[in-house]
Parts: sequence; structure tokens; C-alpha cells
Amino acid sequence: MSPEPLRRTSAPVPTLFDMKQRALRRERAARIGSGPFLVDRAFEDCLDRIALSERRFDRALLIGSLDVSWPRRLEQWANHVDVRDPAAALALKAGGVVVVEDDWEAPADSYDLVLAVGTLDTVSNLPLALHLIRHAMRADSLLIGAMSGGHTLPVLRGSLRAADLVSGAAAPHVHPRVEAAALAPLLQQAGFIDPVIDVDRVQVSYRSLDRLVADLRAMAATNVLTDRPRFIGKAARSAARQAFADAGREGRTVETFEILHFAAWTPKQLKAR
Repeated sequence: MSPEPLRRTSAPVPTLFDMKQRALRRERAARIGSGPFLVDRAFEDCLDRIALSERRFDRALLIGSLDVSWPRRLEQWANHVDVRDPAAALALKAGGVVVVEDDWEAPADSYDLVLAVGTLDTVSNLPLALHLIRHAMRADSLLIGAMSGGHTLPVLRGSLRAADLVSGAAAPHVHPRVEAAALAPLLQQAGFIDPVIDVDRVQVSYRSLDRLVADLRAMAATNVLTDRPRFIGKAARSAARQAFADAGREGRTVETFEILHFAAWTPKQLKAR
């Protein structure tokens, strides 16, 4: 038995994200080294969910390794861990190779566990990325991961709209994100079964917009859209800072991060070609 053939979409898909810039932002985050606290929270949560399967996996694939300790930590559940990361420096540190999730040569029938943390929300063609991951997996295998959801950073979005009013032009400052209700159908369309989606909303208070931006940089979560604005003027930045402060109280503003946790299995018997 062998996995289903790859199904690539025939319609052109817009190149939403700048892959070179995404890699650079991830490498910058690794250099900052201040601790990607929300990303590590998501990774730990994924490990807890893997433990619930009460299964030892043979060969795992880790997609996204912002922390060099992650492959070793995953080895408690898998005999062997391969690593792929969008940033060459991070992939090299983890002993892996570079990946663009919607444009890679997925090795068929290779993994019984795939863990994807913090990168699938910045691929231009998420359905194709899921198909390619599915192609790389064996029968009765587990895909699990976490990505940013649609209700992430509402205060920042409002603050940047205030900046646009000052500059006189709307600009794509914040990434489009997948809604929780849309993710399960995408997994099923890619050939997975029994998808489970959980939403973890984390609220963090900040003294200023600049502190929020510093955390986003440490998590490689700043703007990598192809059409992102290259320059924001002083007046627009000031308006954004003021709007962010006005959204809070007593000198602190609460921002929300939405993490979508997902899990799904491949069928126990893969269809013949």
C-alpha cells in the first residue's frame, strides 16, 4: 500500500509571505535569545498531547525549531527526530535542513509523527503544505502542532489602523490568519482523519507598544507579508503608540494571543495509487 498521490492546486495562489524575510526574522529571534515564551508554551503543550497517545513513535519530523533544545525534548517520544526549519541557521543548529512548507520534496511514507510549531501560519498555500506533510506520513500516524489563530493581536490591529489614519493610506501590517473553524476541514481535505482543534487564548499585559513589538521579534512573529510597508513615519508610529496606550488602563494594555492547537491522524490503511 502506498500514500495517495500529491494533489497540487491548479489555480494560482498569491505569494502572501516573503520566505526570505521569514527566515531572517527567525534567525534574528534566535540571536535575541530572550526566550520565545508563547512559542515554548505551545511546544510544551504539544508534548503533553503527544504523551496522551501513550505511544512510542519510530521516526518523527519536527517542522520549526526556534529553540535548539526542541529536537532533544521530542526524542522522549520518538526513536529518531528529523528537523526542518525555514531558517538555514536554525536548521543547521538542529542538524536539519531548510523547508518551505508549501514547496518541498516530501519523502513519501517516512514519518509516524509530525510536529509543526509556529510556522504553518506563514505559508502562502496552507492546503498544499498540509497535503505535502500528509504525503510524508505513514499509515496510522499522528500530525500535531500549533499555529497563530484569527483572534490574535486585536489591540495591535486597532493601533495600526490608527497609524494608517495618520499616514492617509491603509497598509497590510498584520498577517491574515486561519480561523479555528476552518482548520479541521483543511486537515480533512488533506487526507487526515479525526481532527481535533483546541483554542488557547493567552492574555499578556504590556507597558507600551514597543514592549509588545520586542516580544513579537523574540518570537519571529513580526510582519513578513510580501506587501508589508517598508517604512512607517514618525507621526504614524506615535499614533499607534497612543492608540495602544489608550486601549489600556493604569499604564498597561492587555493584548490577546490565540494559539490554535491541532491534531489529526492518517488512516490506518493508506489508499493504493
